[in-house]
Amino acid sequence: MTRPPTAAQRRVIEGADPVTGRLRGTEAQLAALVKRGLAFRHPRPPHDHFLTPAGHRIREAVPEAPAEPAPDTGVFTARVGGEEEPPGTGPARRREVNSAWQGLLELRRMTNPDGAADRPCGWERTHLVRAAALALEAAGHPPAGGDTDGYRVRATPQPEAVAVYAPDAGALAACAATLERAGWQAGEYTEPRTRARFLLASPRRV
Repeated sequence: MTRPPTAAQRRVIEGADPVTGRLRGTEAQLAALVKRGLAFRHPRPPHDHFLTPAGHRIREAVPEAPAEPAPDTGVFTARVGGEEEPPGTGPARRREVNSAWQGLLELRRMTNPDGAADRPCGWERTHLVRAAALALEAAGHPPAGGDTDGYRVRATPQPEAVAVYAPDAGALAACAATLERAGWQAGEYTEPRTRARFLLASPRRV
């Protein structure tokens, strides 16, 4: 891409679904994004348009702060653990989490070259903390809260790797099993200074 998107095209990109990348716009706007390689038209009815990895990169041009997602934005965000103002934990939240996870599996099927849903896709590789947290929350693991202990997912200096902390060895092993089922590679390590055990998890490529 040699030119940045127009203001109208950027509004369409910024309005994409944060998990699936589904777009809404006029036919002309969507066709222009496809031509630029920022979107693609799904081959199956209703032939919706979705962001490509390049489109997601433009949408996420401002780096996120993964340890403390902004609360009350009206946009779904997976629980990374330790939020100052976590969302509710009732049936509505569980439905949101399940819907987001199913959307992510569909995104895998649409964007992985072989259509595999058991392996992370490009969006997950550019949103490691959120992707790992969604896999854990969707599987029913409790995230750490103000008065409860649970998992915490944090960014690391290593490329394509996140750190996952849990209250005890059993919970850590359960998180590792969930991530591996979700297509991640996870190994246990010990922090040299604190001696705390944690997982180092990376999206599996094959």
